[in-house]
Amino acid sequence: MKARIRLWLAAAVAATLAGGAAHAAEACHGHPGGDAVKLTVEATNVRAAKGEVAITVYPDDVRRFLARGGKLGRVRTPAALPVTRACFWLPPGHYAVAVYHDQDGDRDFDRDGLGRPTEGFGFSNDAPARMGLPAFADVRFRLPAGGKTISLRMRYR
Repeated sequence: MKARIRLWLAAAVAATLAGGAAHAAEACHGHPGGDAVKLTVEATNVRAAKGEVAITVYPDDVRRFLARGGKLGRVRTPAALPVTRACFWLPPGHYAVAVYHDQDGDRDFDRDGLGRPTEGFGFSNDAPARMGLPAFADVRFRLPAGGKTISLRMRYR
């Protein structure tokens, strides 16, 4: 009987660990309270559960979008299938989000010799990036007083 219970417990632990990546806890930036509301970002179409997904929030300022030092916050969370999530506590307003899948964990957005991305990426509003970066107006979204969840599809070239 004891052996059967141990076996059942071991199986339950193994199942929990195996499913953990798909249901990884949200990594949050900032703190609740005051006028902060929760922005949850869901990156879908993540290709592999290796490396980490870097989710970055930018203020409502075209000059700061994707600029060095321009971010409001960034969460780096282990890549999880089928969706990787992170959250931010921010005041209601307008923002933009950029995401990339740092598969090799070097904390750099890798490109090939021609400057094309070699790692997955995405933007709020699923703004397209066909021949360069999307326009700020295409990635800008409103975070209402009740909070919001946005989903964006990771793109791999």
